[in-house]
Amino acid sequence: MKYFFFALVSLLLIAAGTQTGYTQPLRRAWSYQSLRFNPVYGQEDEGSFSHLQWEETGHLYTRLERTGDGFDIAEFDPSQNFAKTVLVRSGELKPSPDAAPLPVESYTWYPAHKKLLLFTRSRRVWRAHTRGDFWIYDLVGKKLSQLGRGLPASSLQFAKLSPDGAKAAYVSEHNIYVEDLATGTRKQLTADGTEKIINGTFDWAYEEELFCRDGFRWSPDSKSIAYWQINATDIRDYLMLNTTDSIYSFVIPVQYPKVGYNPSSARIGVVSLATGRTRWMDIPGDPVQHYLPRMAWAGNDNQLMVQQFNRKQDTTTLYMINVSNGQSHRIYSEGNKAWIDINYFWQYDRPGWDWIDGGKKFLWTTEKDGWRHVYVMDRDGSHEKLVTRENSDVIDVAGIDSKNGYLYYYASPDNATQQYLYRTSLDGKGKAQRVSPVGETGTHECDVSPDGLYGVHVFSSHDTPPVPEFVSMDPYRVLKKGAGSGISTAELAFLEHNPQTFFRVTTRDSVTMDGWMIRPADFDSTKKYPVLFYVYGEPASCTVKDEFSPNPWFQQLADKGYVIISVDNRGTPAPKGSAWRKSILKKIGVLNIHDQAMAAIEIRKWPWVDTSRIAVWGWSGGGSSTQNLLFRYPDIYQTGMAVAGVSNMLYYDNIYEERYMGLLPQDLKYYQAGSSVNHAKGLQGNLLIIHGSGDDNVHYQNQEALINALVAAGKQFSMMEYPNRSHGIYEGEGTTAHLYTLLTDYLQQHCPPGAR
Repeated sequence: MKYFFFALVSLLLIAAGTQTGYTQPLRRAWSYQSLRFNPVYGQEDEGSFSHLQWEETGHLYTRLERTGDGFDIAEFDPSQNFAKTVLVRSGELKPSPDAAPLPVESYTWYPAHKKLLLFTRSRRVWRAHTRGDFWIYDLVGKKLSQLGRGLPASSLQFAKLSPDGAKAAYVSEHNIYVEDLATGTRKQLTADGTEKIINGTFDWAYEEELFCRDGFRWSPDSKSIAYWQINATDIRDYLMLNTTDSIYSFVIPVQYPKVGYNPSSARIGVVSLATGRTRWMDIPGDPVQHYLPRMAWAGNDNQLMVQQFNRKQDTTTLYMINVSNGQSHRIYSEGNKAWIDINYFWQYDRPGWDWIDGGKKFLWTTEKDGWRHVYVMDRDGSHEKLVTRENSDVIDVAGIDSKNGYLYYYASPDNATQQYLYRTSLDGKGKAQRVSPVGETGTHECDVSPDGLYGVHVFSSHDTPPVPEFVSMDPYRVLKKGAGSGISTAELAFLEHNPQTFFRVTTRDSVTMDGWMIRPADFDSTKKYPVLFYVYGEPASCTVKDEFSPNPWFQQLADKGYVIISVDNRGTPAPKGSAWRKSILKKIGVLNIHDQAMAAIEIRKWPWVDTSRIAVWGWSGGGSSTQNLLFRYPDIYQTGMAVAGVSNMLYYDNIYEERYMGLLPQDLKYYQAGSSVNHAKGLQGNLLIIHGSGDDNVHYQNQEALINALVAAGKQFSMMEYPNRSHGIYEGEGTTAHLYTLLTDYLQQHCPPGAR
């Protein structure tokens, strides 16, 4: 249901490259998006700062760089004029003398132990390529060795060296192993792993909704491992049917807890390497009715800190746990009338907090005062102090300079479509200072070094491609310009020849929403134009951002004479305060739809809008919104194109929907009110619904349920099923080009282009 905007942009670029004469330039633009968001690393030329990896402490960093006949992995010291030390050349990474070098996809450098951990031959697990082969390269002995020999190929996950550098641990087929690097001896630490008992990693819902993937942590003394165990025994499988990959069809089961059904239970154990025995931590509450999204060692060998959510996700608790006896002590708890979000900065396999002051204090984010703010408190949860005091949201945390006492974070007090880097004192005193250069209006990102002294800064806007630059943070100054986006002036002219502009619209409800529009370059305000609204509208994403994310399909539509518009309604995660974001509680499919329609009513008043040619389209949550808008406001929208939409919210996963819509049975009425399948009789215009039958996220049953509802209501419509395609509908030769050609043709047929 969540729509990952940048992934779609990449697909659009591929599709547009297929349909136009700009194939090579668009591939370059797509590669920029891949470098930012693809979890599998590429090999890069010197001068690019993409995929720079900071070492765990300090400010040295490593990069994988192309060379004439292969690649190097090199270390750089920015404090010494970027002095470069080549750690390994690809020619050294041959499994045998006659073999080709390993195709390294990512790596981890352990400088204290002079070892590189290399990841290759990966396979996709749900969203990311987290399963593959791992190799160790010893820089001292010039020795290359594979971890997990004898285990199934490309089955290892999340391998990492112990703090003492003597061992490596990894997951294979839902069990945890440890391997002695000197002898190659392997020990299996868990033996009960199955498709249902999951050790050291997570099930579908935990990964998708709580951003959990890597599910184990080395103790600081290298003597034990803390890990999650997910028990999905009682989770029913959703059975996807594959009818094209063999003569006989077969089913693909997905562990998927639907709304109203219990989630997987989760517990945390600590296994001793010496004995192989696990002690389970005693965490209060029913493990089936709680989530454990974050866990980490608390700066010593005897304590874990664990975050717990209740089933409704409106209460979160932090526990300090003694691993020797498993006893838990609650150090912090907070509730919210709506829901509590996972802390933004600490997503994807990181703790939900950061330790400072030598482990005596930690940072925490919360919205309890109406804004997303950062607080600092002692490790026992006492002496809580507000760090970011401005009446604006912390969009994200960028870094910490513990030595000089600074917190770096993103905010945009005056424009929710933009993002700027700020810093403030960790002690909460003094005013925040804007670090982003004045005059650069748009979106700033900065990958700050662990010690907070350096960073890689990237600025972009809707009409400015990003160029990275290496900077010192205090004082802020540019030390080195990086390579650009690879987009030439001519290519940029194509990608943006129909200009994008931003606006605000205030509805009859006195709600002011941000929006953007793309109008034809030869726009004539004395004529009437068709409008295509692009919508998402749910709490997982915004569509209106002032950043460089060109959309060639929109450009092609503008060439044909369409105006494309998008607005962000209440409930989207814009930095406008908690009240804006939480207003959609129990109102998905209602409040967001109302706001979108009210914005469209105001836009229809603009003199150049042809009110007889109004269309809307969206993907995932945007597909859901498209269906609801067409069914419930047929006097506004004549044409809709809904891709991979949720038709019945009861069909979606419990973690996402219950967070925003409540629990069954008491909140059933809210699910019914917001589900488009219950409003199909309102269809009056033209509807195209599109879905992949292999969608493990928004299941194909949503499409079939809507078909049944439309048929029962006597409504005619158009549909396209893409066999065995996932939520992104990109698998298979020609799929993306076919999909966008279908959308274009349908739009032109039912909402004719051009000024009149």
